[in-house]
Amino acid sequence: MPDWVDMFTFSAPVLEQIIRGTITYLVLLLLMRLVGQREAGGLGLTDVLVVVLVADAASAGLTGSAESLVDGMLLVGTILFWSLAVDALAYRWPRFAGLVKARPRPLIKDGELNRRTLRRELMSEEEVASQLRLHGIENPEQVARAFMEPNGMISIIRREGAPDEPEEPDKPFFG
Repeated sequence: MPDWVDMFTFSAPVLEQIIRGTITYLVLLLLMRLVGQREAGGLGLTDVLVVVLVADAASAGLTGSAESLVDGMLLVGTILFWSLAVDALAYRWPRFAGLVKARPRPLIKDGELNRRTLRRELMSEEEVASQLRLHGIENPEQVARAFMEPNGMISIIRREGAPDEPEEPDKPFFG
């Protein structure tokens, strides 16, 4: 039979749990910002972080590996608080947003690759070419601008009046 009192009583100091949740969230946010945008996939960086942390914190309470149910719920509340706080601060102060939120990074401008962005995102020319083909573009000269979006996807703005085929058929995709 479950021990109802232990289930709904904190097994560790409340402040310690809040500090642990806060430090975990902020450190993982920093680490994920350093990794780059491509690793986030189709979700935003903070979305991935919240899902991972909430799942981990909630699973401890659900599986009984935590000392009590309220321990897990306190961690979940702490993580959700910091997620909302970071979003609110980023909305209020754009400079802070530049630190914690990813921004679109230019990949192509007027058919030319931005090699700095490729290095930063550890992305090869072949990967960019693959993404262009997925957007129905055979020739990078057809691209006015392409961006690595904060969610890891690539957006493409086609060039008006750009040729459909390369002028030199034997020319490499990016030359």
